[in-house]
Amino acid sequence: MDLTVRTPHIPAKGETIFGGELMMSFGGKGANQAVAVARLGGEATFISKVGADANGKMMVEHFAEEGLCTDTVIQDPAVQSGSAWICVGDDGDNSIIVMPGANGTMTYHFTVEYLN
Repeated sequence: MDLTVRTPHIPAKGETIFGGELMMSFGGKGANQAVAVARLGGEATFISKVGADANGKMMVEHFAEEGLCTDTVIQDPAVQSGSAWICVGDDGDNSIIVMPGANGTMTYHFTVEYLN
């Protein structure tokens, strides 16, 4: 889940500034590419891991609404869904903090075990 805020500029070290409205959007390069394939009429198998939290549930619903099969999306109640905090300055420059969450706990072994 991407959380984006517009600011007058990217804050300097130790600086506190006021931002605009917080925007939540579905993101992740792989997820965006899978959705693009589905929107173009193609088939994409998207293997992913999300938390069983509110963001994870929204992401699974989003994938289904976009026409992706959600059978390969692992929902793990032990971890939070991944997110990115994005600060975009009025000049278009940005600063991003990625918190991998469930994505960071996904391994080949776990995935093969889960999907079989």
